[in-house]
Amino acid sequence: MTALTQKAAQYFALTKPKVVALIVFTAIVGMLLATPGMPDWRVVVIASIGIWLASSSAAAINHLLDARIDAIMARTSNRPLPTGQLNSRQVLLFAVTLGVLSMVLLVWQINVLTAVLTFFALIGYAVIYTVYLKRATPQNIVLGGAAGAAPPVLGWAAVDNAVHPYALLMFLIIFIWTPPHFWALAIFRREDYARAAIPMLPITHGVEYTRAHVLYYTILLFLVTLLPWLTGMSGYLYLGGAVVLGIGFLYYAIRLLNPPSERFAMETFSYSILYLMALFAFLLVDHYLAAPALMQPTSGSIEFTPA
Repeated sequence: MTALTQKAAQYFALTKPKVVALIVFTAIVGMLLATPGMPDWRVVVIASIGIWLASSSAAAINHLLDARIDAIMARTSNRPLPTGQLNSRQVLLFAVTLGVLSMVLLVWQINVLTAVLTFFALIGYAVIYTVYLKRATPQNIVLGGAAGAAPPVLGWAAVDNAVHPYALLMFLIIFIWTPPHFWALAIFRREDYARAAIPMLPITHGVEYTRAHVLYYTILLFLVTLLPWLTGMSGYLYLGGAVVLGIGFLYYAIRLLNPPSERFAMETFSYSILYLMALFAFLLVDHYLAAPALMQPTSGSIEFTPA
């Protein structure tokens, strides 16, 4: 591997590619659900790039602000900043560049509303969550989850230039999904968070308390995921998928109360990621199977419309 390739890999690691991939996926689903037919492919591509740039910028800022914590925690100690592969100035310049490019692209080629919503999501995660909530309260991931739940709203706004109730319903699903998803990881990595003095729920209230709350939120998530069908947003295909996936998540949450091994918390965490991807895939497939005759590309160019 050449020096240039190594440096590119270090910068790419700053973007948290696996996390951002899930963010962009849910944003694309929001775009596709915003119209009965197929949206203009240029809107999908450009908006996806803009949202990817903003999400990557927020991830890089998170690396910068959490450098001290990352050096202490085993899970993050090999990141570019703690290892000295990159310095703070390089990371800051990289993050700002991505953020500016994102805003310019979204305002210029999509619409102001999408740019504004994306900016607030960026600030919500990179600043409000990372700087304040993460260190201030064991409810950090609950309160800070709003930023991570925003992508479907951003995607819908990119196509429709509006904040639609169905987009907010997708926001709600991710918002409720985030605590059980992250608390499963926090249970497994609790010693890391304790060393870094981060008040995650397993540290402040104990593992048993956290396991119970994973179950409570999973039950709530199961109920919330029925809303797309109850509101007429989706049909029976989605309903079937949501019920099967929800039963699977409930199995993991219940088993986590008395897990077969310490590793089971990570298995729950891994399932939660597959769960969200599959749930949104069911939303998407159901959307198009419900109206196959409408699957024609919409005409028109990307127009700037003041929000």
